[in-house]
Formats: sequence, C-alpha cells, structure tokens
Amino acid sequence: MERRWTGWCPIMRRAGPDQLVEVIRDDITRGKFKAAIFDFDGTISLIRAGWQPVMYSYFVEVLAATPTAESEEELNLVVREFVDRLTGKQTIYQCLELVEEVKKRGGRPLDALDYKHEYLRRLWELIADRVHGLEDGSIPPVEMMVPGSVELLRQLRDRDLTLYLASGTDEPDVIREAAALGISEFFNGGIFGALDRYEDFSKEKVIQQIIKDHDLKGEELLGFGDGFVEIENVKAVGGYAVGVASDEIHKAGVNDWKRQRLIGAGADLIIPDYRRLPDLLAYLFPQSNL
Repeated sequence: MERRWTGWCPIMRRAGPDQLVEVIRDDITRGKFKAAIFDFDGTISLIRAGWQPVMYSYFVEVLAATPTAESEEELNLVVREFVDRLTGKQTIYQCLELVEEVKKRGGRPLDALDYKHEYLRRLWELIADRVHGLEDGSIPPVEMMVPGSVELLRQLRDRDLTLYLASGTDEPDVIREAAALGISEFFNGGIFGALDRYEDFSKEKVIQQIIKDHDLKGEELLGFGDGFVEIENVKAVGGYAVGVASDEIHKAGVNDWKRQRLIGAGADLIIPDYRRLPDLLAYLFPQSNL
C-alpha cells in the first residue's frame, strides 16, 4: 500500500511560507530523469495571466443570451465549473462544453471554433501589450515568467534532460510567446500546442510519444504543470509530477485553489515557483553531485 505523507519539506522551512516545497509523496523514485515536460501558461509564462476572467465573462454573456431563467450569478457558477474543470486541456474543449450548455438552455450555438476565436480575440486585447513589450524589449522577460523559470530550464539541460513544452494554447501562439520570453532554445525536444484539428493534439499524446521515442521507463519522466490535466497525464505513465501552484497575479505564494486541484490530480510535490531552486534540485536529484 502506498505510503502518503503531506508536509513541508524541512530543508525548505527556513525560506518562509511563500517559498516552500510541499512533499505529497515521499516514497517515489527521484533522480533518474531523462526527459522533462512542461506546461506553459502558469507554469513558466505569465503572459496570459488573467485569462480566466476573460473567458468567464464571455461565456456568461453567451449563456445569458439564451432563453434561460437563470441569473447572471447562477450562470457564472455554471461557467466556472466547466472552465475550471477543463483547464489544462485545449481551449476548444471549454468551447465545446459551452456549445452543450447553450443547447441545454434552448439556444442555437455557434460552432465551437467560432467561440474559441472570439475568446482569443478578447484575450488578445488583454495581452497584446505584454507580447509586443517583450518583443520590442520594453518589458524584461523576467517580469512575464514564474520566478526562477530560466535557471530551472538551464539546470535541467545541464543535467542532459531532453525538455518538452506542451500547452493547451494554440501552437503558433506558444511558439511566438516562448520566443518572446527567450526560452525556446531550452526545449530541444520540441514545442507543442493546440491545433484547430484538436483531435490531432493532446498532452497525453505528446507524453506517449516521448516515452516511445526515448524508450523511457515512467520514473525517467519529470513533469511540471499548474493544471490538473498535465499532472494526471504524467502520473498515468508512472512519471514524477511537480505541481506548480503559482500565484500568477502577485508572483509570490501558493494559489490554494491550484494546490488543491494539483494534489487531487496526483502531484508528488507542490511548489509556488522556482525561487528555492538549489533545494528543489537537491530534492529531485538526491544522488547528484551537480
């Protein structure tokens, strides 16, 4: 029977409550990693911080236009439930759910891709200045990343891990935003994102391909993510999952909502960011002399 223990790793305690590593399972093999897969938004990038209110607002607006007797408050609860539940999957899945919710209320839905494109148009209004600022140099990349991200990527590459980036955000946008942050070169395994033919991409498929290409055992795969889906996918193949419960707005401390979901998904370790990188790496690679 698997031993389960939840607590703050003692070597981190001196850093203060906002910079600790929470060990959820302490009997999982560590240090044999050959490949690592990262989610993008909220795990590395903060470019899209604030996307949830944009989606909530738009989807509530759509449902309010149906022949429904529900209040805006009631619709907001409905929208938050399925948006949050599907976070980490491609955006299209939230839009497909919206289609079904419109039908339930007697409305005539648009195609899910139409909802997706309108949501992305609204989101672009929020993030355009961030992307342009990164590209023209007026915004330092460090301001738009989870603290410590670059050094973590560098340290993992120095340990000869093959790094992959897999995001539910559209692939051209992930590629552009990773380049704007100056981190594309770290992902020698590839950068993957959502496609309009959504059946052709999933984080699960990327992970299965990684396992096949490198003939990996589960314990040789390390995963980092702030969403339910990527943690669940990594654990499904026997990998080691680091849950990044990042506070995307304040860039400090643990987001408790993320923490609860990440633990529920099976995360082995919970961190708020990568500020305590030496101690994090010492825990992940206990036999390493690096």
